[in-house]
Amino acid sequence: MNFPTASATQPAAEQRTRLPRHVGIVLDGNRRWARRNGLESTADGHRTGFDKIPDVLTWCAESGIQFVTLWMLSDDNIARRSASELEDLYAIDEGVINRLRASGRWRLHHIGNPDLLPRSIVRLLRDAEEDTHRNTGMLVNLAIGYGGRSDVLTAVRSIIEDVTHGRGVQVTEEELANRLSTAGQPDPEFIIRPSGEFRTSGFLLWQAALAELYFCDCLWPDFTRDDLAQALRSFSERTRRLGV
Repeated sequence: MNFPTASATQPAAEQRTRLPRHVGIVLDGNRRWARRNGLESTADGHRTGFDKIPDVLTWCAESGIQFVTLWMLSDDNIARRSASELEDLYAIDEGVINRLRASGRWRLHHIGNPDLLPRSIVRLLRDAEEDTHRNTGMLVNLAIGYGGRSDVLTAVRSIIEDVTHGRGVQVTEEELANRLSTAGQPDPEFIIRPSGEFRTSGFLLWQAALAELYFCDCLWPDFTRDDLAQALRSFSERTRRLGV
């Protein structure tokens, strides 16, 4: 899949006034939302939260954002959640993927380990990528079965294999970035995590090393257009020092 290349680094004063090209969002707080609202199944929280995805993507597109990465299911969660809860999550994922695919508005791209997912989900994600790759709208990364450490480890192993076989590969930051799941995309400048948790949990571990972080108390199913606007306003008021 071909992506627009990232623009050159801009002066700090200019970066204070612009919006991010690439935003990552951790869809956190669905289970707590279900419990807080007295629902019998945590699946109801995930369903409500994931039903919000098309609206949030619409708000992002209207704001001028070009890339969005949604962390929908981590590899850690796949390892730790019960089989019945994962079954519910996969069914909810399928519904969301089909809705986004049918909308014809965005380009969809899966990031994550397909070996961890049911074959039906993997096929659906591949079909969704194929069906939407000619769309001209925002690029949406669906992080399902994703882990930041696994993403880096897979890239490192790929480089080691090429070096071992004498393929003339140099071990550089650029080479590693080109082997990550988001290769060809600009790194995310902004990571949003609702639910009151103050951690990234390894989300886009390499790519988001210099990203601005934003945490808010609302649970993901309660996330609104105003919450997004407030987050983007916070970004626009910051002076990005890019690690300095």
